[in-house]
Amino acid sequence: MAADLAGLLGDLAAETVVLDGLLAGLGAARWPTPTPSPGWSVHDQVTHLAYFDETAALAAADPGRFRAEAATLGAGFPDEIARRYRAMPPAGALGWFRTARAGYLATFRGLDPRQRLPWYGPGMSAASSVTARLMETWAHGQDVADTLGVTRPPSARLRHVAHLGVSTFRFTFLLNARAVPDAPVRVELTAPGDGRWAWGPADAANRVTGPALDFCLAVTQRRHLDDLALEITGPVAAAWMPIAQAFAGPPGHGRKPGMAVPGGTQ
Repeated sequence: MAADLAGLLGDLAAETVVLDGLLAGLGAARWPTPTPSPGWSVHDQVTHLAYFDETAALAAADPGRFRAEAATLGAGFPDEIARRYRAMPPAGALGWFRTARAGYLATFRGLDPRQRLPWYGPGMSAASSVTARLMETWAHGQDVADTLGVTRPPSARLRHVAHLGVSTFRFTFLLNARAVPDAPVRVELTAPGDGRWAWGPADAANRVTGPALDFCLAVTQRRHLDDLALEITGPVAAAWMPIAQAFAGPPGHGRKPGMAVPGGTQ
């Protein structure tokens, strides 16, 4: 069954509203504030999202041009992009994010969710692109929220982030130059509000259980495992979770223990 692209786009739009709400009333003096992401300010988080919204829309609208432009980028290009736009005034950065996100949403409406699109590294489907943009919005929004001392209520949209965290299991091991384990992992999460989300065989010996929010914080590397209420059972699960990574690119920096904020778990 094809993914519900309209539903995914609606969830992305809703997650955008949450982040925009954090940024709309933020004074210009606070935009250079460092976030928990090493070397990145609030301003950098926003321009990062805007830039990759634009390139993701380009990948759908003009794949050849996207590939040509992507080929010019060197290693560590996200940091270079952050530096490139630091002189942009905060109002301009927020306006760019809003325009780029609106353009992305408009470009993807009506696409076949299975349409293959180029990206940095392996290509992906249109549905996967939207899921990735939602994950990025939530994860970078977490950095902004942590910087501002704000706790965002978890929503059912976390299921997309959790699903991406599970589906990148193989990618994570390959990214870290490790053999991909044969044994499956069962992931069982307590959903926001009520209910449970699960992936993997019910009888798997390797298991990860706990709040969905905590799993999403782990796979986006926004919290250290020591600060999360996850139960990790079995050698494969124990090897996976410290390196779990739902986002593209090289292995992330992760977070040091003790960076959790009040209300960080369900």
